[in-house]
Amino acid sequence: MRPLSSRTAIFTDSVIRRMTRVSEQYNAVNLSQGFPDFDPPKELTQALAKAALEGPHQYAITWGAKNFRDALARKHEHFSGLPINPEQEIVVTCGSTEAMMCAMMTVVDPGEKVIVFSPFYENYGADTILSGAEPIYVPLVPPEFNFDPELLEDAFCTGAKALVLCNPSNPCGKVFSLEELSIIASLAEKYDAYVITDEVYEHIVYPGYTHTYFATLPGMRERTLTCSSLSKTYSITGWRLGYVIASPEVIDRARKVHDFLTVGAAAPLMEAAVPGLELPDSYYDALAASYTSKRDLFLSGLDTLGIAHTVPQGAYYILLDISEYGWEDDFAFCEALAERVGVGAVPGSSFFREPVNHLIRLHFAKREDTLKAALNRLESMKKRMQR
Repeated sequence: MRPLSSRTAIFTDSVIRRMTRVSEQYNAVNLSQGFPDFDPPKELTQALAKAALEGPHQYAITWGAKNFRDALARKHEHFSGLPINPEQEIVVTCGSTEAMMCAMMTVVDPGEKVIVFSPFYENYGADTILSGAEPIYVPLVPPEFNFDPELLEDAFCTGAKALVLCNPSNPCGKVFSLEELSIIASLAEKYDAYVITDEVYEHIVYPGYTHTYFATLPGMRERTLTCSSLSKTYSITGWRLGYVIASPEVIDRARKVHDFLTVGAAAPLMEAAVPGLELPDSYYDALAASYTSKRDLFLSGLDTLGIAHTVPQGAYYILLDISEYGWEDDFAFCEALAERVGVGAVPGSSFFREPVNHLIRLHFAKREDTLKAALNRLESMKKRMQR
């Protein structure tokens, strides 16, 4: 038989989802795949129950139910300050995963280049390759995960058509400063490139840091495809409701791509999510405060155990340094961690273009008792994981 697609031959399965299966195999506390173990706001679950009984149960408008787009436009305008036309500037997708793929295929042709910061969420490189394009990686340098503007300009000089920006960043928790974003914006303008943003953690930012919507920077609204979802903000990762916001010209094309990818997002779930989009500012303040408390609890526990880690500025991930344990293979380390210690993690090498195998990623989007249980298990890490 003839060979299968060459562009997909280099892919593995998702490492993050694989580590969830490993966690389940060993009955480990799953701090690998970033989903909560607590319920969404009651406004959403009550609306979901109503939608289950009353509908809608058939196809919505391909690019999103009107009441959902209207509510989303009001919410995004409130926080970003940008007026959004829900009839022309939004396409609703099946999660931010589809939003990113839809955005990539909207702006990039086969053979073109896309800039990706490293470390990166694993889908970004795959999205680029599936689009027939070539990823150009620019390192974010720990511990602050800053970038070198000269290296970034070198990447733009290759003729890159677009740049992917995850802010706040998964997996390193970086919140890009206004100065850094302005450098990216000036280079995008200078080299006539698009910026595809993943802003799914926009409301999970810690004291001392501020999330800036990239499209609000001077001259960037026409160049930016803002991708996000409701998953993290409302603890509904399984609902798969994402979106792209961009100029009318871009969205007109993105809607066609989306239509042929998935037709549309789930109608009853869009209906049930509308009350979430209408929650008051106090909800978002409480969300940030809750995650700040979880971060402080988990990081304090790691400090007490003497486990080296990064300090996230946003999102809910940390990277642990496992150099002292003597493992060369971070994949093997994570599987052994789940088996011997009972905590699930993701090997850091799956996020880096550079040869990094001394970091693993954990997340803390869990109830406090879950985090305390994980910390209790991690007490044995130094003894059980030493080579």
